[in-house]
Amino acid sequence: MDYEAQRISMVEHQIKARGITDERLLDAFRKVERHLFIPGNSDHFAYSDGPMCIGEGQTISQPYIVALMLDLLMLKPNDIVMEIGTGSGYQTALLAELAQQVYSIERISSLAEKAEALLKKLWYTNIRIQQGDGTLGWISEIEDEKNILFDAIVVSAAAPSVPEGLLTQLKEGGRLVLPCGSKFVQDLICVKKENGKIKKENFGGCQFVPLIGEQGW
Repeated sequence: MDYEAQRISMVEHQIKARGITDERLLDAFRKVERHLFIPGNSDHFAYSDGPMCIGEGQTISQPYIVALMLDLLMLKPNDIVMEIGTGSGYQTALLAELAQQVYSIERISSLAEKAEALLKKLWYTNIRIQQGDGTLGWISEIEDEKNILFDAIVVSAAAPSVPEGLLTQLKEGGRLVLPCGSKFVQDLICVKKENGKIKKENFGGCQFVPLIGEQGW
């Protein structure tokens, strides 16, 4: 199966055609092999225009939605990023292509372990994965990570509101992208911290699995 041709087609027809024009972002989608992050025989449909199950009741989002969320983050090569919901590690790999360092939190230990093993196998060295409650942000006993602030935060599950634990770890000028709403339907929200104030912009309806945690569902 020609996965490279499928990736190129995915970028052209699902992502670029819907208005995503950032070449660094498009190149990351052309490079990261999505089929490697799909369990079982479902990899034959890895580049289709929709979400896919990855086990444990979790999903890998539609390619365009992932692209839209990462586009809204406006990532620069030297950015430090936090991801809530590692899942299979697909979006984590894309973030690693776009940013200097990625800190990813996954609630389900089996998914965290599989993602970490795969990402190491793919030679990503700028990713740290932690198993825990992502709604509380990055919690670490390592001195350099205790008071870390992030240029960008992306949440891959739906929250009833923006978790305060994440806002406190967002840098001045930082961007936070997440789905907000009920457990069944949400809006994609981009939060920006400017002059100590929080500004929110709505980018339309979406549907994600619920964000489970102390400051989630």
